[in-house]
Amino acid sequence: MDDQFLLNQLTKSFFNLFSNTNGKKPGFESINDICLSETIIIKKDKGNEEIYNLDSFITPRKRILTDGTLTEFEEYEVEEETKIVNNIAQRSSKYQKRGYLNGNYFEGNGTKFFQYIKTANGWKINSVIWEDENI
Repeated sequence: MDDQFLLNQLTKSFFNLFSNTNGKKPGFESINDICLSETIIIKKDKGNEEIYNLDSFITPRKRILTDGTLTEFEEYEVEEETKIVNNIAQRSSKYQKRGYLNGNYFEGNGTKFFQYIKTANGWKINSVIWEDENI
């Protein structure tokens, strides 16, 4: 399969990790299949940054996506631009999200930047940075 297709699938898998629509259980355990164990994840919000490793990123999301705080949640890519150079790649991804937070419906969008590396076991995510757009 070609690298663009594989990166499309990998990115879609990342977004789907957190979906709990229609009674679906989020696939948190798959994060180790699609990310390097040293992956860094950063949320940018105005003048602040929240910097995570995989565990500090997943732990609070597991809680809110399974305890009823965040329901019918989905986030998905609507536009992308990917640059692949040999065994490394990066992607600019526009996304949309929606769901119910504490019973209140919300929608949002933003941009994520992914970096990938092709390992002996295939493509893996090695960093993600995102910023939600202020609506």
